[in-house]
Amino acid sequence: MTQHRFTPTQYWNVIGTVPPVLELASGDSVVTTTLDAAGFDGEGVQRAPRGNPMTGPFAVAGAAPGDALLVTIRRMTPNRRTGWTYAPLAPGVLDPAALAGMPRQERHEWAIDAQAGTVSLLDPSPRIRDWRFPLRPMLGCFGVAPDRGQAISTATSGPHGGNMDYRLFGPGATIAFPVFAEGGLFFLGDGHASQGDGEIAGTGVETSFEVEFSVELRKGLSLRWPRCETETDVLVIASGRPLDQPLQFATTEMLRWAGEALGVDAVEASHLLGQAVRYDVANVFNPAYCVACRLEKTAITQAMSLRGAG
Repeated sequence: MTQHRFTPTQYWNVIGTVPPVLELASGDSVVTTTLDAAGFDGEGVQRAPRGNPMTGPFAVAGAAPGDALLVTIRRMTPNRRTGWTYAPLAPGVLDPAALAGMPRQERHEWAIDAQAGTVSLLDPSPRIRDWRFPLRPMLGCFGVAPDRGQAISTATSGPHGGNMDYRLFGPGATIAFPVFAEGGLFFLGDGHASQGDGEIAGTGVETSFEVEFSVELRKGLSLRWPRCETETDVLVIASGRPLDQPLQFATTEMLRWAGEALGVDAVEASHLLGQAVRYDVANVFNPAYCVACRLEKTAITQAMSLRGAG
């Protein structure tokens, strides 16, 4: 198991089958940096066009279609002291009748205090309070090369991952992606210092990060959608439109996962999901909405795990 340090010099606004920047072995870890959603680095210099430019891709030796790539986010450290958001809320999450009375959308700057563990609104005007929230880093956009040799915009998401913008995808989370291309080809970027469910303002607190992640290859673990395990939960995240479509995709994959992991049929797995499932609306701003179908581990006495399934 080797720890690599990688300094990116090129970035991608698509996730696709492109030459890898580094080949990893299963069990390796990487320390690297990401740009913010507008392409700015830790020095405040724009290094790539806006639209979630990605660092990578990283290939994993032996990864082939039909396998799964488990990515654990070990650490996310903001590498600058500011971030930004937009307000008011995105038009798509509001009653259309209310839109005419909304103010013009503006960019707002935030201070990031890693030592205090907070993000706070900079220079609030008399009409805006001095808002302060916990620092909760997460990756908004990351994933693997999609199938059929596609190159998919970092504005959206699918079975390969992509711009999912889910608040639980932060340090400590292990996300399992289906592998579609040789090597898997893992990309990451679009870090947020804080964000609520849905990314309903169209942004989190967007900033750049130093990120440490590790990879593990699982041969023959065939997945249809990304799965995730945190300290407290297991979940499946899926994408689509309208909102009922990703809910259906995520629920179907969770039903399958529960059956595999617990060795039960669809009836027994349905009892578990029917009484214990939780749904998070991960994103309703991007072209494809994202829904997470989630089970708290206490509800299943930690019987399910990524490494126990398949």
